[in-house]
Amino acid sequence: MAKIVLGVGSSHGPMLSTPPDQWHLRGEADRKNTRHFYRGEMFDYPKLLAARQPGFGDAITPAERQKRFDACQRALDALAAKFAEVKADAVVIVGNDQRELFTDENTPAMLVFAGETIENIPETEEAKAKMPPGIAIAEAGHCPPGGAEYRGASDLAKHLVASLIDQEFDVSESSRLPKVNGHEHGIPHAFGFLYRRIMVDNPAPSVPLFLNAGIPDNRPKIARCLKFGPALTKAIESWKEDARVAVFCSGGLTHFVIDEDLDRRVIKGMLEKDEKALGAIPESYLLGNTCEIRNWLPVSSGMNLLGKKMTLVDYVPCYRTEAGTGNAMGFVYWQ
Repeated sequence: MAKIVLGVGSSHGPMLSTPPDQWHLRGEADRKNTRHFYRGEMFDYPKLLAARQPGFGDAITPAERQKRFDACQRALDALAAKFAEVKADAVVIVGNDQRELFTDENTPAMLVFAGETIENIPETEEAKAKMPPGIAIAEAGHCPPGGAEYRGASDLAKHLVASLIDQEFDVSESSRLPKVNGHEHGIPHAFGFLYRRIMVDNPAPSVPLFLNAGIPDNRPKIARCLKFGPALTKAIESWKEDARVAVFCSGGLTHFVIDEDLDRRVIKGMLEKDEKALGAIPESYLLGNTCEIRNWLPVSSGMNLLGKKMTLVDYVPCYRTEAGTGNAMGFVYWQ
């Protein structure tokens, strides 16, 4: 039977692949944004700045940005080394789509990709020209030049679907990624970043598992995400193959408004295996891109079922404006 040998949690934000002297590109976009979510409320930039005085000016100096960027790279290197060490035969990745693949035509709450090939397709120059400032520059962090093809673990994926349905999780299944505006898009950046940076473009056969972390109105609740973890763990370890499996979660932590108190609340709950504390986090706190914390919850609760210990490699809040916007980066593993 299969055995889970490693769990990994990693942020995937563009700031991880953007030189810190260019973080200001997204900062300018933050200043123009009228929809910043923070602790269940929505702010325009001036109101957010006023609410977060004395502000975060000390955290956005050139030296401080470089220091935090370097810390993130060290943490990513550590996760890559840990993944290489375990020599996994298969990988399952819990990540989310940000309207890269799924549209109003169909937004699955949970979907298992069962294709035999996973394509990572670079954006066209036309598409990159339409991206917000500071996004296109980070593409190399989640898609290699010319793209890539990774092996899908189709047999494992189909087993997961059957087992999860037996456990009353009616997941969707897809063997082909949908086209976007008539064109092939490839795997979203939440997955591509892990393939590139932690699995160094040489992953074991894998199963992308899409969790609708943030698109209304069928987001799984926090409690449901926590219940999903043990079901996913049981499904993986009931696979008949004698395989060593690594399980990843991708995304988070709080962004684009960084909330260190919330991040530390989440990290503490995972470290202490306190699912009650995690379940008590208000749903309204996981709005905006902070929603990606949902991706971590099934992996955390699944690792708890196996009695695995979580190691916090690093937590690095990467600020880009005085109002505290940016991306708080988290890097952990369970073993």
